[in-house]
Amino acid sequence: MNFPELPALAEPGLAARVQHALDHKTKPLGALGRVEALALQLALIQGVERPVLRQPQLVVYAADHGLSRRGVSAYPREVTPQMVANMLAGGAAVSVLARQQGLALTVADCGVDAPLAKGAVDLRIAAGTLDASAGPAMSLAQAERALQNGMALVERLPGNALLLGEMGIGNTSSASLLMQRLTGLPLADCVGRGTGLDDAGLARKLAVLQEALAANTGAHAPLHIAAALGGFEIVTMAGSVIAAAAQRRVVVVDGFITTAAVALAESLRPGVLAACVFAHRSAEGPHARWLERLGARPLLDLDLRLGEGSGAALAWPLLTAACALLADMASFESAGVSNRQD
Repeated sequence: MNFPELPALAEPGLAARVQHALDHKTKPLGALGRVEALALQLALIQGVERPVLRQPQLVVYAADHGLSRRGVSAYPREVTPQMVANMLAGGAAVSVLARQQGLALTVADCGVDAPLAKGAVDLRIAAGTLDASAGPAMSLAQAERALQNGMALVERLPGNALLLGEMGIGNTSSASLLMQRLTGLPLADCVGRGTGLDDAGLARKLAVLQEALAANTGAHAPLHIAAALGGFEIVTMAGSVIAAAAQRRVVVVDGFITTAAVALAESLRPGVLAACVFAHRSAEGPHARWLERLGARPLLDLDLRLGEGSGAALAWPLLTAACALLADMASFESAGVSNRQD
């Protein structure tokens, strides 16, 4: 399928001008540490010397997974629609954080195994994926439709920042499968405890995921990997990431599952990573390994493992602060402050 062209975000001239501005603010050279690097990245994403974040959109992509019927999660499948309702009612952590941070919250039903919840955006492909341990989780046509749905959603959303969230019992299993196939790491290095599995549950999860890899040995091209091992919410999210990067929107990545969507998007449309700010390092064990593989340095490390987009919302003030410092902090010259001696 066709994807939009990506802008060239590595602009040496712009990078040099922004770095010069940062270096001449009224502070010791580099004293704001990684906030300065963040300001530079935001400027390059937007292609301007003074980036401005407008109407940020936090989207929670929700769907169910056929693998959830194999006991790969500590929670039952029914939790997915229940938590979608909780988010829409304003009671979930992501709902609270979105209100607190001034983020517009959208819940997109990409394939929840329940009737469409009132207030959710309808991006439904089917009532959950098939059991990937017996064959592909979805057809190629369904994977393409999910990608198109994700791209179309971004077209309809205002603003210039997209914060990623997700909900779906069993989706850490799908993310682990994608990680293994996209990185080639041993499966055991790609699997964590998800929502809190005990040792026996983790062993069961590993065995089921090994079955899924064996049942989909022929899936190696990115679209085939998405169809064989992905979830409707993850593939839809990947489409949104591609569209957002093409529009120079800042993409704020949450935890393990949203990282899976970004990695899938990068495999489908190389270059989208440049538009991504990684919010935090999840307590889900494989996440740190995947971030390292992607060359990503997350902003926070708070032992979070909730998902929903909660880490993206918590990191959001750092992005707004970086923009404000670049725009409003005085230079040595404008403030009449003596600069360091060379």
